[in-house]
Amino acid sequence: MRTLVLGLGNILLRDEGVGVRVVEALAERYVLPASVEVVDGGTAGMDLLDTLAGCAHLLICDAVQTGGPPGSMVKLAGDQVPALFQTRCSPHQLGLSDLLATLTLTGEAPATLTLIGIVPADLGLGLELSPAVAGAVGQAVECLVAELRGLGYPLALKLQTPPS
Repeated sequence: MRTLVLGLGNILLRDEGVGVRVVEALAERYVLPASVEVVDGGTAGMDLLDTLAGCAHLLICDAVQTGGPPGSMVKLAGDQVPALFQTRCSPHQLGLSDLLATLTLTGEAPATLTLIGIVPADLGLGLELSPAVAGAVGQAVECLVAELRGLGYPLALKLQTPPS
């Protein structure tokens, strides 16, 4: 069984890239088993079809507009995920919505689907996350870790070597 952790977003538009930043932090902090694949999906949309097809579990992290305060986090599962993308925050979410529909039509949809979303504060040009969203990255990583552990994956923190 293959589990995929997918970070979405455009890292050139500040908080729009939070999904990518969260999965990068997950891969930096935790030892992940070979059956858990972390993917920087960027804004690829339908180009991810082969990558996602047939995975047992799909965990997505992305910026989402929920009306909540910037930096707040939301967790959705199953049919709630495609429903959220009916009101899109960015163009790549159209691609994700189409991608999920295509996987369902071809019989290659994941058995479980979970979205960890963070409400953006700033979608302007820039590489840095806003303070509110940067502050939520650790919480989102821990939420992904909890989901992976709930799926039966024993995750451990990577040993940090002190700078010399």
